[in-house]
Formats: sequence, C-alpha cells, structure tokens
Amino acid sequence: MKVIAEISRWAIPLLLLLIPVIAYLRKVPVYESFVAGAEEGFNTGVRILPFLIGMLVSIRIFVDSGALNILAHWLQPLFAFLGLDSNFAAIIPLAIMRPLSGSGALGVATQLINQYGPDSYIGRLASTLQGSTDTTFFVLTVYFGSVGIKKYRYALKLGLLADFIGLIVSIWIVTKTF
Repeated sequence: MKVIAEISRWAIPLLLLLIPVIAYLRKVPVYESFVAGAEEGFNTGVRILPFLIGMLVSIRIFVDSGALNILAHWLQPLFAFLGLDSNFAAIIPLAIMRPLSGSGALGVATQLINQYGPDSYIGRLASTLQGSTDTTFFVLTVYFGSVGIKKYRYALKLGLLADFIGLIVSIWIVTKTF
C-alpha cells in the first residue's frame, strides 16, 4: 500500500517534468507549443462564454422562480404511484437539477446529505445519483456550442433518457443494496 501511495504522490510531478523533457529531446518547440495551446484554449473559452452565461442564467431563473419546487411537487404523485415512500420526494429536486447543472446538483446533494445524513437512504441515493447521471444540458450547451454543433435533438433525447435510466437504476441499486 505504501508503494502505491508513493507512486500516486509522484506521478503528476514526474509527468509534468517528463513530457517537456521528451518533447525537447524530440526537437519539439516546447514553449511555442504551450503558447499555441493556451491561445487555442482561450479562444475556445471566448467562444463558449455566451452559451455558458445563457445556461447559467436560465438555471438560476428556474431555481429562484420556484419552478424547480413546483415541478418536484407535481412529480410526487408519480413516484408515490411507483411505490416509492414519501422520503423519496426529497430526491426529486436533485433528479431534476442534475441534468441542468453539476454545481447546482452538488449543492442540492450536499443539502440532502446534511439533512438526512450520509449513511441514510436519501444520502446514499443522492450520492449514487450524482455518480450515475450527467449534466446533459451543460454538455450540450458548452461542448456542442464550442464546436458549432447546432442540431443536437437526438443527443438531447438520448442524454435525458440516460439520465432517467440512471435515476431508475440508482433507486434500484440503493434499495437492493442498502
């Protein structure tokens, strides 16, 4: 175990040293390549900024207007019909927020874990849901927007389907495991 810990401790510093040295030995202009990559990264950041601002403002309006809570309230009868107990209603805002925003979902998950405890059913479900789903709208907005993809309706449908399946499987796994 100590060997693995030492390897882990030195892996990144060695890579940060080794890559430029190998590039230099292969006659690659290291500094110029770094500057060109940084410039390209900056240009990508500038290109995605309008998409990112639009998405973040939309999410903030969705949460601050109370629409998230209203939608969660409307979905409670559906989950009750599926046989999930009333405690499960606490996870609905996380299930809605997760496809929209990773940081927003993390905030909701943190609140749930603080309220119910990390070893509770809700705490475990929140943690499993965080790892089983993705920020679909963030991916579509930022990544697709940065490379200029305009037609993403199939990606949206599949992403949301994957998030829904992640929710169902998270519930099933946490219910069966814990």
